Amino acid sequence: MKTINLWINGESTASGSKETFENFNPATGQVYAQVALGTKDDVDRAVQAAKKALHGPWGKMPLRARCDLLSRVADRIDERREEFLKAEIADTGKPIGLASKIDIPRGAANFRIFSDMLKAHGSESFWQDTDDGLGAMHYVTREPIGVIGVICPWNLPLLLMTWKVAPALAAGNTVVVKPSEETPATATLLGEVMREVGVPDGVYNVVHGFGKDSVGEALVQHPEVSAITFTGETTTGKHIMKSSANHLKKLSFELGGKNPAIIFEEADIDRAVAGTLRSAFANCGQVCLCSERVYVARSIFDTFVEKLKSQAELIAMGDPWATTTTMGPLISKTHQQKVESYFKLAKEEGAQVITGGELAKLEGDFDQGYFVKPTIWTGLSEQARCVKEEIFGPVCHIQPFDDEEEVIKMANDTEYGLCAALWTQDVSRAHRVSSQIRAGMVWVNTWYLRDLRTPFGGMKASGLGREGGIHSLNFYSELKNICVKL
Repeated sequence: MKTINLWINGESTASGSKETFENFNPATGQVYAQVALGTKDDVDRAVQAAKKALHGPWGKMPLRARCDLLSRVADRIDERREEFLKAEIADTGKPIGLASKIDIPRGAANFRIFSDMLKAHGSESFWQDTDDGLGAMHYVTREPIGVIGVICPWNLPLLLMTWKVAPALAAGNTVVVKPSEETPATATLLGEVMREVGVPDGVYNVVHGFGKDSVGEALVQHPEVSAITFTGETTTGKHIMKSSANHLKKLSFELGGKNPAIIFEEADIDRAVAGTLRSAFANCGQVCLCSERVYVARSIFDTFVEKLKSQAELIAMGDPWATTTTMGPLISKTHQQKVESYFKLAKEEGAQVITGGELAKLEGDFDQGYFVKPTIWTGLSEQARCVKEEIFGPVCHIQPFDDEEEVIKMANDTEYGLCAALWTQDVSRAHRVSSQIRAGMVWVNTWYLRDLRTPFGGMKASGLGREGGIHSLNFYSELKNICVKL
């Protein structure tokens, strides 16, 4: 049985209580590791180590040297690629075809991108005329905020953790990471990499455990944690905001979504089907950007539904190490039960089940895995719970529409505002509709095509602030104006 420890001050360590909790492999439903259960005292140990490093070698390190170290972290992740793959697949059950192309290489790339970006980024300066005719010069510098609390989700554990850790460290901060209790392995493995390449002890720390009334809440409420960055459910984001209020911490939230995809009648229907297949079912629908609401022009509705159905039924579930597997399981038994409850609810609300709508029964080593079938519904009211609530599984509801104004209204009729996907060959319509969608990101004739320099985040209940490019560096920095009177 594998043991996954905390990582504090450059060392793998058991929790102060010596307690552990079980970690399950979602593809088999079996326990594969015991994880050290952190305590409030462990959080404090990690914060004090991070604080010491901030005022020690890390804080005194020149920018270029700091960024060069982060580039070496990326190189070492690449060199230990197979270990990271094994850890990520054991934690999530996702297919190797996905983890090897997205999770691990993107996790490494985040360190290169943000270290290069900070080295290349300049500073603002302004000349001010003064009454004495001599003038003054204003210039802007960046300083680290301090100790950053990083609370990570389970759907893309390494990628979304490094998406936060990399810019935080590039900006000179130190971090305490609280990974999801479902996916702890790669966070601790990254600690080994940090030590191997020479990142000073205490710069990167990991405390495993749960959220409310556990290490997550202790991290959020710790008075010496200066900022919290969180990706996860909207309800959890609200709780973090309340819990951190007494200390006025900086907050960055990327929260839930109930994202629309809109297919207009002039769209390339085969490209739209292929794109929607991906946007509805990627990572078993466990991506905050997935399209759970699909709106299709009435003239092509039946054709689109039939084409998407036929492609969804070709999705292959099974051994995550098999190259033929194209969709993995849900993350946990609890989440499988949640998604199954929506299958039942959809029928009660009057949905027509086009395909799926039930658990997937596999054989052999995977007969206890948390698999569900890709599911397509039609026929629900726009006010149905299955249309309003984020399900976070491989599901979508397809609704016909008659005109542009109607579909924009339906797309925006949600508490969320994370992203949208539009499919059209009318360039004017693409710009016109994109500008009217209340979401932080809109893709036209594609989905999840990311340039990491651009802002990432949502409107309304989908988030607070933006990540990516200079937006990440601004969040993880204190900007200081220095005025020199001549």
